[in-house]
Amino acid sequence: MAYCTRCGERMEGQFCPKCGTQAGAAARLEVNEASALCYLFGFVTGIVFLVLAPYNRDKGVRFHALQSIFLSVAVAVLRAAVRIVSQMLVTVSFALAPLMAMLNAAVGLGVFGLFLYMMWQSYRGKKVVLPVIGELAERQASGRGPGSPADTMGKAA
Repeated sequence: MAYCTRCGERMEGQFCPKCGTQAGAAARLEVNEASALCYLFGFVTGIVFLVLAPYNRDKGVRFHALQSIFLSVAVAVLRAAVRIVSQMLVTVSFALAPLMAMLNAAVGLGVFGLFLYMMWQSYRGKKVVLPVIGELAERQASGRGPGSPADTMGKAA
């Protein structure tokens, strides 16, 4: 016996008697759900949604996937810089160790909060364009990246 992938109703024919979903039709995420999931595991889910067929064609999902990837890279660079500065200051004076630990924790909490905020806003259908990162993601998502036909139009060859 088959069951509907959308509502769970028992199906006997080609279509669900309750919601009308076709048998064998895969359940799809809504655009806002896919956009929010782009931020769940940073660059990993960003890459997944750039590769998955129905979502990589949607400009909004592509934007959030790219912004998630770029944000993950920026966070990795920030965390590395904070770690290096912390190590340097702790080397100078071990008394600064608790302060540096608090700084690392604050950065980690801030990053976690930022990703949660981005997930929440994209789930609500709001498009938050982060400075620099978001603008780059917008250009890439719309196909206007460096070297694209839109970028080279009007330039002499």
